[in-house]
Amino acid sequence: MKKILIKFAVVTAIFMASSTFVVAQGPPDPPGDPSIGGPPVGGSAPIGSGIGIMLMLAGGYGARKVYDIRKKLGDMEKLED
Repeated sequence: MKKILIKFAVVTAIFMASSTFVVAQGPPDPPGDPSIGGPPVGGSAPIGSGIGIMLMLAGGYGARKVYDIRKKLGDMEKLED
């Protein structure tokens, strides 16, 4: 038990000591005003088709859940008969 405690203390000390050597640099200064010249921030990405795709996927997921529930209820009714 004492050996395990000593090993744990040594490993912990090594990790704590090495963490001071691996400190990263801070982020660079931000660029100038992004609204001056060029396209708007965000690139005017279209979201209309993404919403349509998301709604279609949600509808398909809901239809599958309804199908599974109806199938499960149908199997239960057959077992009762």
